[in-house]
Amino acid sequence: MAARILANLLVAGSMVVGRAVIQAYQKAILNANKTGVAHEALNNIKSVRKAMTEQEARLILGIEEKSTWEEILQRYDALFEKNAKNGSFYLQSKVHRAKECLEAAYQSKGGQPSSQP
Repeated sequence: MAARILANLLVAGSMVVGRAVIQAYQKAILNANKTGVAHEALNNIKSVRKAMTEQEARLILGIEEKSTWEEILQRYDALFEKNAKNGSFYLQSKVHRAKECLEAAYQSKGGQPSSQP
């Protein structure tokens, strides 16, 4: 009998707490929309997704603006393999994105990358 009463109290209490959490969350969303915090947060998320610039890509690969596509590929291969061996997936992905950025820039300038890795 006591166990049943305790179980009923726990269920009722958890329902009250659950409703309170949901109401607090809804109130927080309304407040964020009123003050513009939600819009600012979305803008911050979008700014993080910006594409890499050509200058940043050159810095990552450690090449100059006058480098040939073959030099870019050689540098890419060396850095990609070095990071593959040392286990830095983050740096490896940055190197790959840098090569993609420079490849797109090279093609938009009328050039055609001579070989793909």
